[in-house]
Amino acid sequence: MHVLFVIDPLPSLKAYKDSSVAMMRALAARGHTLSVALQGDLFIDQGIVRTLSLSIELVPNADLHGHEWWRSLDTREVAVSEFDAVVMRKDPPFDMEYLYSTHLLELAEQQGAKVFNSGAAIRNHPEKLAITEFNEFTTPTLVTRDMARLRAFHRQQQEVIVKPLDGMGGTGIFRLAPNEPNLGAILETLTDNGRRTIMAQRYIPEIVKGDKRVLLIGGEPVPYALARIPLAGETRGNLAAGGRGVAQALTERDLTIAKAVASRIQGRGLMLVGLDIIGDYLTEVNVTSPTCFVEITEQTGFDVGDRFAQALEQSVGH
Repeated sequence: MHVLFVIDPLPSLKAYKDSSVAMMRALAARGHTLSVALQGDLFIDQGIVRTLSLSIELVPNADLHGHEWWRSLDTREVAVSEFDAVVMRKDPPFDMEYLYSTHLLELAEQQGAKVFNSGAAIRNHPEKLAITEFNEFTTPTLVTRDMARLRAFHRQQQEVIVKPLDGMGGTGIFRLAPNEPNLGAILETLTDNGRRTIMAQRYIPEIVKGDKRVLLIGGEPVPYALARIPLAGETRGNLAAGGRGVAQALTERDLTIAKAVASRIQGRGLMLVGLDIIGDYLTEVNVTSPTCFVEITEQTGFDVGDRFAQALEQSVGH
C-alpha cells in the first residue's frame, strides 16, 4: 500500500528515536511505499482535498543519527484520497492551523481517504480534557479559568499540579505546595488573569517512579509502557523536560485502564493512542502524535513499529 505521512519537515526529525520514523521503517520493511507532506501542503481545490506530496525511500543501514536516512524520489500533486492510508503525525502545538488541518482531513475522509488518527477524532479528543470522560481513573481534577475556584481547589487538595490545556512536553506545568507563596502569580500567569481555562489536579506522589506512557494500537495495549522518570527535584517526567525513559511491563492497573479506555473509544477513528498514567491514575489521553516506540522496542525487543504497521494493514484491508 502507499502511505502518506503528514509530518514535520524530515530534516528536523531525530530519526534514531522518532516514532514516526519507526513507523516508516516498519512499513518499508513490509514492502509498502511512502510519501510525506507538510501540514501546509494540504489544500482544497474545487472542493477536493489535495496535497503536494514527496515520495521517499529509506536508505538501507543508514546512520539514524545523521540526516541521510531517506532520499527523495518525486514530487506530485494528488488527491489525498488516492493514498491507501494517511497517517497524521504532525506534532503539536494544536493551534488554529492544526485545527484547520483536521477539518481538511475530515473532508478528505468523506471523499474516500482513510486517515489515522482521523481528523474528527483528533479534534474531538483534546489531550488533557479527554481524561474527564474517564473520571473513575483520574485524580481529583478541576478545569476552569475562575481564580476563586482554583484557590478553593488548592485549599482543599493542598498539593496541586496546574497546567495549560494546550501545552506539550511538560511546558507550563507548575506544582503548587500547600502554602505556595507564588500561588496568585502562577494562577494569574497560567489563566492570563482569568481569560484562559486551565487544568488543576491533585498532585500524585508516584510521579517519582515515572509518568508511564501506555500505547494503544488498534484497540490493543502494547504489553510494555515507558516510565518517564523525572530528574531529581523535578516534577515533570516528560522526556523533553529531561526525564529518563525506562520500559516496564504493564501492571494490572495499567491494563485495567487501557482496556477500559480502548473499549470506550472503539469506533471513533483512533487507531493510535498514548495514555499517560502516574501511579494508579490516568492523566492524559494523547491522540495527535504519541511517541515512545523506539525506547520500548530497544529496551524490550517488542517491535512497536511493526505492531503499528500490522494494525494499519488490517485497518485498510491489506
